[in-house]
Amino acid sequence: MDGEELTEQETALYDRQIRVWGANAQRRLTKSHILVSGIKGTVAEFCKNIVLAGVGSVTLMDDSLVNEEALNANFLIPPDENAYKGKTVAEICCDSLKDFNPMVLVSVEKGDLSARSTEFFEKFDVVVIGYGSLATKKAVNEKCRKLSKRVGFYTVDCRDSCGEIFVDLQDYKYTKVKKLEEKVECELNFPSFQEAVSVPWKPIPRRTAKLYFAMRVIEVFEENERRKHGECSLLDLATVLEIKKKLCEANSVSESHVPDSLLERLITGTIEFPPACAIVGGILAQEVIKAVSGKGEPLKNFFYYDAQDGKGVMEDISNSFTSS
Repeated sequence: MDGEELTEQETALYDRQIRVWGANAQRRLTKSHILVSGIKGTVAEFCKNIVLAGVGSVTLMDDSLVNEEALNANFLIPPDENAYKGKTVAEICCDSLKDFNPMVLVSVEKGDLSARSTEFFEKFDVVVIGYGSLATKKAVNEKCRKLSKRVGFYTVDCRDSCGEIFVDLQDYKYTKVKKLEEKVECELNFPSFQEAVSVPWKPIPRRTAKLYFAMRVIEVFEENERRKHGECSLLDLATVLEIKKKLCEANSVSESHVPDSLLERLITGTIEFPPACAIVGGILAQEVIKAVSGKGEPLKNFFYYDAQDGKGVMEDISNSFTSS
């Protein structure tokens, strides 16, 4: 990403941003290549933000056709059926994103993300998986980690008015500015997705967001039942609660660790809540911009948001297994 300098046109277009984070940070952004898979409401917000920020390119992967659920929260899809009929979500979103910033190369890649070879991911600086299966997130994260270059890996999932972001930047160095403009070089070591979701629950502090545990239950349910993201309803609650019971027993914790009411919300609220999409998508974009530019302390390694209480919290789950 340390290529040539910004062009005169780029400098003029991104003038305000350059004043905030500097020309070097903007140069890194304009040379970055982002892969995004799974485009619903939250990911649409993310894509809009990084395109406006001026990344080099965005490659979209989502072969699903537009349906009523997609129209609910994905503002990149026009309401006119004639505009999207017969096109995939990625193709429609690609057309819309190009209008936000013509200087960003937005393209579509078709096919199954999990079937891609390790070498496929080498051309990207950041990989973002939206609403992916447990198996896909694990597999792609491991492929990214096998590369000789560091590829930032993110997952995002929104259900009802709740959101989760996971971050893996591997061994990451960044600059932190303290008082009186003093710059400090910092380094963080991130666990893989596999490691972060396999942490024994007992050592994790009780104050940890309940969403961390609830999302693990839902992931196991969808994997066991071979369901796609959001393919669940109140009829599945009994099965989900049974999985929760088994996971709590296996981890030697009380079933109160994962509130039944929260699980019920996650399996019945399959349609995203647009205000939550804007917040979670905005946070994800902010984190990717920080990671690419190398400026600012990144999120480590989970972020949770629940619109019911309006709180967003960062959870460093890696502390639990490194200290146990």
